Amino acid sequence: MSFAPEWLALRERADAEARAVDLLDPLRKILVNRTPLVVRDLGCGTGSMGRWLAGRLGGPQHWVLHDLDPRLLELAGASMTGAGVTVQTREGDLTALRSEDLVGTSLVTASALLDLFTSEEVDGLARACAGVPVLFTLSVAGRVELDPAEPLDVEFQDAFNAHQRRVVDGRRLLGPDAVTAAVAAFERVGAEVITRPSPWRLGPDQAALTGEWLRGWVSAAVEHEPALAAEAPAYLRRRLDGDLTAVVHHTDLLALPRAA
Repeated sequence: MSFAPEWLALRERADAEARAVDLLDPLRKILVNRTPLVVRDLGCGTGSMGRWLAGRLGGPQHWVLHDLDPRLLELAGASMTGAGVTVQTREGDLTALRSEDLVGTSLVTASALLDLFTSEEVDGLARACAGVPVLFTLSVAGRVELDPAEPLDVEFQDAFNAHQRRVVDGRRLLGPDAVTAAVAAFERVGAEVITRPSPWRLGPDQAALTGEWLRGWVSAAVEHEPALAAEAPAYLRRRLDGDLTAVVHHTDLLALPRAA
């Protein structure tokens, strides 16, 4: 799947504010004395993860940016600049990653990616990353809090979650079940796994993102449950014309190799 650069730019601030910074201390401890760091960012988009994380890790780093979309790779490669940071890009299927592809890798990262995988693909990813620290942020958690609340909120949420678990080209996506599946998969390969909440908190100062997210959320819900189509236009008008705030729940996951 690919995403529009405009959407990725719109969400970058909310992503940066949501990521669980308390996962960085245990990550930095295990990366100490590894220099230069070789970081592989899966599904890099326009490079927002690298822009957020590189300065927080510090020291010389080489980032390998992976994505299926060559347009996004070009944007990401051009934006990842800074003292001590070098970049290369790799176009290809992220579900085909193997352990031999990660030889020499210090850290594997991804953002808003796990929910697009199947259970089998998450298992394969965990096996490929065995022995390598992993930081996966902003996986969909399946829960949204809207204020003011409406009875229809739950119906749209349930339909959206079912849409996230849809079958695409014979692949059953994990959607909001992704973190649970990933925790089990990484524990099976011997990793210590830590999870933390990383919610978007959207208010009036994020009106453009709130509107774009809400329209996409409702559209996906209606796609899965067409019976909601009759309610959707009025629901959106009420929501977008009012003082809506939203908490969109995500989860961050850190998987660390256990000490021998």
